Amino acid sequence: MSAPSSLPPAQGENPAPENEGLAVDTGLKPAGPTPSSSRFQVDLVAEAAGAADKTLASGDKDAPAPEGSEPAAGGEEAKGRFRVVNFVDPSGASPPEAVPAEGFQNGDTVMSEGSLHSSTGGQHHYHYDTHTNTYYLRTFGHNTIDAVPNIDFYRQTAAPLGDKLIRPTLSELHDELDKEPFEDGFANGDELTPAEEAAAKEASEPKGAVKFGWIKGVLVRCMLNIWGVMLFIRMSWIVGQAGIVLSCVIVLMATVVTTITGLSTSAIATNGFVRGGGAYYLISRSLGPEFGGSIGLIFAFANAVAVAMYVVGFAETVVELLASVDCIMTDEINDIRIVGTITVILLLGISVAGMEWEAKAQIFLLVVLITAIFNYFIGSFIPLQSKESQGFFGYDSGIMMENMGPDFRGTESFFSVFAIFFPAATGILAGANISGDLSDPQLAIPRGTLLAILITGIVYLGVAISTGSCIVRDATGNDNDTRSAQIMANCTDAACKFGYDFSSCKSDDGLYNCRYGLQNDFQVMSIVSGFGPIITAGIFSATLSSALASLVSAPKVFQALCKDNIYPGLEMFAKGYGKNNEPLRGYILTFCIALAFILIAQLNIIAPIISNFFLASYALINFSVFHASLANSPGWRPSFKYYNMWVSLAGAVLCCVVMFVINWWAALMTNVIVMGLYIYVSYKKPDVNWGSSTQALTYHQALTHSLHLSSVEDHIKNFRYCTEPTPIYTHGSRRPNFKELSNDQTRYQRWLMKNETKAFYTPVFAEDIREGTQYLLQAAGLGRLRPNTLVIGFKNDWKDGDMMNVETYIQMIHDAFDYQYGAVVLRLKEGLDVSHISEQDDLLSSQEKTSGMKDVVVSIDMKDSDGDSSKPSSKATSVQNSPFLGPTEKSPQTLNVAEQRLLDASQLFKRKQGKGTVDVWWLFDDGGLTLLIPYLLTNKKKWNDCKIRVFIGGKINRIDHDRRAMATLLSKFRIDFSDINVLGDINTKPKKENVTAFEEMIEPYRLKEDDMEQDTAEALKASEPWRITDNELELYRAKTNRQIRLNELLKEHSSTANLIVMSMPLARKGAVSSALYMSWLETLSKDLPPLLLVRGNHQSVLTFYS
Repeated sequence: MSAPSSLPPAQGENPAPENEGLAVDTGLKPAGPTPSSSRFQVDLVAEAAGAADKTLASGDKDAPAPEGSEPAAGGEEAKGRFRVVNFVDPSGASPPEAVPAEGFQNGDTVMSEGSLHSSTGGQHHYHYDTHTNTYYLRTFGHNTIDAVPNIDFYRQTAAPLGDKLIRPTLSELHDELDKEPFEDGFANGDELTPAEEAAAKEASEPKGAVKFGWIKGVLVRCMLNIWGVMLFIRMSWIVGQAGIVLSCVIVLMATVVTTITGLSTSAIATNGFVRGGGAYYLISRSLGPEFGGSIGLIFAFANAVAVAMYVVGFAETVVELLASVDCIMTDEINDIRIVGTITVILLLGISVAGMEWEAKAQIFLLVVLITAIFNYFIGSFIPLQSKESQGFFGYDSGIMMENMGPDFRGTESFFSVFAIFFPAATGILAGANISGDLSDPQLAIPRGTLLAILITGIVYLGVAISTGSCIVRDATGNDNDTRSAQIMANCTDAACKFGYDFSSCKSDDGLYNCRYGLQNDFQVMSIVSGFGPIITAGIFSATLSSALASLVSAPKVFQALCKDNIYPGLEMFAKGYGKNNEPLRGYILTFCIALAFILIAQLNIIAPIISNFFLASYALINFSVFHASLANSPGWRPSFKYYNMWVSLAGAVLCCVVMFVINWWAALMTNVIVMGLYIYVSYKKPDVNWGSSTQALTYHQALTHSLHLSSVEDHIKNFRYCTEPTPIYTHGSRRPNFKELSNDQTRYQRWLMKNETKAFYTPVFAEDIREGTQYLLQAAGLGRLRPNTLVIGFKNDWKDGDMMNVETYIQMIHDAFDYQYGAVVLRLKEGLDVSHISEQDDLLSSQEKTSGMKDVVVSIDMKDSDGDSSKPSSKATSVQNSPFLGPTEKSPQTLNVAEQRLLDASQLFKRKQGKGTVDVWWLFDDGGLTLLIPYLLTNKKKWNDCKIRVFIGGKINRIDHDRRAMATLLSKFRIDFSDINVLGDINTKPKKENVTAFEEMIEPYRLKEDDMEQDTAEALKASEPWRITDNELELYRAKTNRQIRLNELLKEHSSTANLIVMSMPLARKGAVSSALYMSWLETLSKDLPPLLLVRGNHQSVLTFYS
């Protein structure tokens, strides 16, 4: 597309406006005269829609401009999407010739300097131009399509009110107008995988699904699963065997394992947006598809079989009740099968009816379960004489002391009793397993899971202490087993002082034959309770709730696994139905598996395998946190901070130990199955890329090993034949000394290692520094280990030297953008070059102490063999004496005050920073690099006392809205901040004295083509391309004023900051001269604390997806 033909070409350099290539000719013209294009700035806006369009098209010149928008002076000849913009005067006065500008909307959607926004139903759609009545693409008054930070740029799905938003690419903002921009298609440069596309489609579907909060969705489910039948029919037996002390130790050991796993689960769940899939989703997105795919399959299978286990437990209790009243239908085994089949059919019906009905059933079962628990504790305070013969005497210190120690009988031991109890603690993932049905998984999973572990742990400890304090281990149940008064003095058992003699329970051969007491009666809690049938109802509730939770969990996990297409042939189970995307096919499959095991009716062998499957999942969740922390990936930023990588590793080891304690052969079988599935998935290599910690650790290890290898001398035994596919070009007035180049590389690399600087030194021969930089930008790195950002120092002496050096300096930045690199410019007030005052290492020769452009990452020896220092030599290198490296020893020479300050400033990033701030001026969305760099810096020990403050541009009447929007974005990125400042006065005109100072600064560099012949001007511009044309200066007047105003705001808000990190302004290549761009950078960054100007390559480096 071309610009409207009515815009006359500018003289001299012909700097076209940055939005020229995006103009759309619709035939609309604004009211008012059409002055020269060199006098006014044009800004890109979207067509107005509806009534606004009709009003403007009809040329309604009397329509008043909305509040908050400024009129245009005169009116630029524009068509469709162009309008004239003038700067806001603080006094609010308008030019007398002002007329209403085209395209005005209400004050909420149009910035005071003419923002780029989109309108409802706009006919032309661009990557950055979407739904209407928003100003997410607000600019700050100059001709750019640069977008401000917006959460929708980081979504993998459509925006809430329209299509998926994509930020302008670096090519669209920077490339010359006669070049075609890159068609990346996605803001992060990566295409979505089929699984991500499915997730995106699912997320973009109309809402209406039932979502649960942390209580109903997580807390209730976890409590019901943890409070299983073990609480009512095994806890008292465990106390009888292990005693009160060891029983509490068993409960605490299990609680420690589950708490560590809960902390790890919370960390993973808060490291980004969590979709459905529970444990599978958490593990696969953290460790990758190999571990995730293997554990997801067995975890789903374990939940399906767990349904059968819980249903059979329920059926056995029912059959026992039927047998007590002589109502057996056929025989015991077949009755269990009949009752179990009927039960699982009813549970399936509840599940298929929808999550809402299932949640209501869970609430009802929880009420019954809590009632049963209270019923027991109330009954324990009401001792009845009729219960004394069965061993219940009420709370007594004698009974408590007698039951304090262990009394293992038969083949039981501490670990065998622990193995029996631990399956009761394996329900902590019940809430996480329905992560896709939670309204806020990042809040619900940590809060609900950890609170459930705490509550259930306290109840288990309470039951252990209570039963051990009021019930004896053995009782006959015979009211006649009382002692006579004459032998009471010789009685030592706790029951003796209540007048009972239960010594007959122990036979002469050491065996026990009584039916009652902690050791003998599994239903002792029913005896103690105030009303026995309520305990039976509690048992029913515990079994049915656990079965129902497993029946829901298994299909949800399996559906997520099938959506990712890890195992070919299972895609049919990925389909969901209804507003909640219910996996009906998964429900049927789970029902069939559960029914098959219910018909076996003997689960004593399969139960340990189920426990081991759960434990394998817990072990991998813990290991995931350790692995992610070890990889130290920038993407590992859990908002849940109460975790530790070593604690998580200990949790993983504990889970593995418990697996073998419970059943060693089942543990071996579990490991074999996991490894088999892992090998299969690794062999199939599914086409997914989730940014797992495995990838991050691979990068980390490759980098670490490469650094280690760089300090190792070559040895003949380790010779490898290697070829370099990238050609090395040499230029210069002399033949390069390649031997010297090789020696320099070795010496400099040793210097880096000596200074503990993790970097690689790569020298190249080139004609000048720009050419050397181009070589490095193209050839540096190996495979995927390639740099992505060019870091250079600010050229403090640019006004003193040859302006062609400035041209070279600015062109280096343009080259970085052309190669799709990010760019970072560091400026210190004192400067960066300390080579003339610092003590250099023996590795650096006198020729390597250079002047000139020492500020850049790609430094250069300015002297060639002839001693001519006026031009760069053919030697350039990728390392320089910067504040990141810094001298290791202070120069022995006497330093003046200025030199001492320069030397101290060069150590900025090596010093421990006190409490202060790192101010982030995130004005434009570059993919997040401007925000990521300060986050990574404040994570280092020397900077971790500094807090991040964020500054964004905004509008005076939407400050609260903008602050909340940015706070939401930062919280989703899991980046801590101390404050957010919305600059509502960013559109105020800068002070006159600062504008005058800028004009005086650029005066020597202006072309002043209006004062000379056209041919003379063109010749001068060709010989000195850095000169600023009059047309260019007028065209970019607003952008110039923006830099001046921003410097005023920086001095006002960030003069005391430890470091300022700010969005670097972009200049379109071929449209903005080097002198003007350098003047912008100078004006923006002068007289400030240490400043980093940052511009990423507009590919996302931050994400809120896990």
